Amino acid sequence: MPKWGRRAVIAAFGALLGLGAGAPAMAQVSDDLGVIGQLQYTDATGTKVPAVGVDLSIDDVGGATTDSDGSFRIPVPGPGEYTIRLDVATLPEGVALNDPERATLQAKVSQNGDQRVIFPLVFGEGGNQTTESNFSIRRISQLTLEGVKLGLYLAMAAIGLSLIFGTTGLVNFAHAELITWGTLMAYYFNIYGLVATFGFLSVLPPPFGGGVNFIFATLLATIMGGVLGYVLNRVVFRTARSAGVSLLAQMVMTIGLSIFLRYVFVYFFGSRYRVYADYASQRANEFWGVELTSRDAAAMVVSIIILVAVGLGLTRTRTGRAMRAVSDNRDLAESSGIDVERVISQVWIYGGALAALSGTFFGFDTVKWDLGTRILLLVFAAITLGGLGTAFGALVGALIVGVAINWSTLFIDTELKNMTALIVLILALLLRPQGILGKKQRIG
Repeated sequence: MPKWGRRAVIAAFGALLGLGAGAPAMAQVSDDLGVIGQLQYTDATGTKVPAVGVDLSIDDVGGATTDSDGSFRIPVPGPGEYTIRLDVATLPEGVALNDPERATLQAKVSQNGDQRVIFPLVFGEGGNQTTESNFSIRRISQLTLEGVKLGLYLAMAAIGLSLIFGTTGLVNFAHAELITWGTLMAYYFNIYGLVATFGFLSVLPPPFGGGVNFIFATLLATIMGGVLGYVLNRVVFRTARSAGVSLLAQMVMTIGLSIFLRYVFVYFFGSRYRVYADYASQRANEFWGVELTSRDAAAMVVSIIILVAVGLGLTRTRTGRAMRAVSDNRDLAESSGIDVERVISQVWIYGGALAALSGTFFGFDTVKWDLGTRILLLVFAAITLGGLGTAFGALVGALIVGVAINWSTLFIDTELKNMTALIVLILALLLRPQGILGKKQRIG
């Protein structure tokens, strides 16, 4: 292994060890945690008005009343999940919850600090006080937007997995852990920086001596995703290919590797819910009848830019054309002078980086050790629908799966919506096994 490869291995696993090393430092602030928020509504003149004197409570913990700014804070004894209730009888006259069923919310308090909750309020006749049709244009538009957002995040993870399959023929179940790795690395750099692993760096500025803004942490997490992708290919799968291990055996290896990495993550990171220090909770902005937070809007724009760049890279650059050539016909590509192993290594690096980037966005709401495993079915459904081994098929399949999952909530409970991905997967295999952009192949 070249020197820079060995350094990459040390850096990757050094960062992982830092997740465990930083935990005690976080525990020191766990005595000063709480659930916070601010209640406001827009009056008839369009002015933001604080809701003063509203009572909120958490069972067996305590309560609070909003102050002159509409703000409140309920201290909690430590990290955990708490149920906070708003007493609607104490709301100002003419003010009501936008959604009457959301007078009770779940607040997941992490070790990082206070957790913000949002109770949207409306003045007079507005919001969801009037019964809105389940099939209204506004609701369908909102679900479509949420579906496109999910599809863009899935696409970044799916393209890497699809390219790995196209160039090696390997179905990589450990791709889920590349997604999780991105989430954990973003959290690590956002909260701690490298000082959590290397204490002597404390005198240096972030990201060496402390945590950095989430945007910079995302960039570092993407790089670390590429590093882990390189390590997995160089240490595990390139060795397996050189030894003549069959694709079926390698697929079983990915399952074992997935389980191993998952529990390495939970060992160092822990099983508790955590959130990023930045952009953990935001109030949605409304435009054109739909709602979207600033962080999600920015993430969608970044996703689109990255996906366009990937598409241009695959079609306009020498490296991209080499990847497509190896994916189409490995033997012919090798006979044409293409260094197949180098191309495969590049695919693993780019695939790992894309998966890690998608993981940072999936972690907006929850940073957990098994996040990637929870969405792996959606990724497989996307690439199967779009066509195994085709990058553009993965993009199309991801967008369809994302929209289909969210549209399904028009008919089924929200908790069951991911079941739609399984239905899409089954239908794709039955009706068009090669996928939307895939080509029919004769096997056997």
